[in-house]
Amino acid sequence: MDLGIKGRIALISGADSGMGKETARLLLEAGAKVAITDQAGGSLDDAAADLTSLGDVIAVTGDVTKPDEVKAIWEQVREKLGEPDIYVNSAGVTGATGDFLEVDDEGWQQTLDINLMGAVRMCREAIPAMRQKGWGRIVLLASEDAVQPYVEELAYCASKAGILSLAKGLSKAYGGDNVLVNTVSPAFIATPMTDKMMRKRAEERGESFDEAIVSFLDEERPGMELKRRGRAEEVAAAIVFLCSERSSFINGAGLRVDSGSVFTIAT
Repeated sequence: MDLGIKGRIALISGADSGMGKETARLLLEAGAKVAITDQAGGSLDDAAADLTSLGDVIAVTGDVTKPDEVKAIWEQVREKLGEPDIYVNSAGVTGATGDFLEVDDEGWQQTLDINLMGAVRMCREAIPAMRQKGWGRIVLLASEDAVQPYVEELAYCASKAGILSLAKGLSKAYGGDNVLVNTVSPAFIATPMTDKMMRKRAEERGESFDEAIVSFLDEERPGMELKRRGRAEEVAAAIVFLCSERSSFINGAGLRVDSGSVFTIAT
């Protein structure tokens, strides 16, 4: 299927691994030029090297919690590739976890600053040029937790609920300019973040890594009918569709990629 985005320019945050990196891969295969960004000190350069055979890709380090670094990210992308037509917000962390009464203000602030305010800062940079061109696609990564909160991850859940509201609001504000804003909500995908969660669970329970996954699915995610972790490329396929010309009548929507984890029919 021709996605109609050959030659388009895309920027993806949180793209040194996992869903962000796989989204970059599929966008490159669709003919887009791609910039990937993540914090310094990670595997961003390795990701770019892995993707370079697929097309035009650059790596730009930066921290979405720092306004000056956000501006620097966009300036470098504009200089090296041009003004992005597509922005995918994949940067995020589990953040502060534990009993609600034991998570302090700092834990909440750090989680919200990365997961929600990071998206706010990046979208501020993305939207003006998209409006001027009359074409833009923004996809924000939310989570099943946004609508089905888990009691030991409330900061994360609240940040992702904020992403849903942010995307809906932006879709109303700028859809008339053909800047379409949507969300994708994954659940329990095989990424470095969930690898870390499962290693911790395995150690705490005296289980193997694979046993920890099975027990987590049984006890914590009974709605995931496929009984496995999702693959990053399965999420990326949904994201890239929403970035494409094929999604030209989809705006303000939320697409779940969650194996049925969320029990309700409501968004």
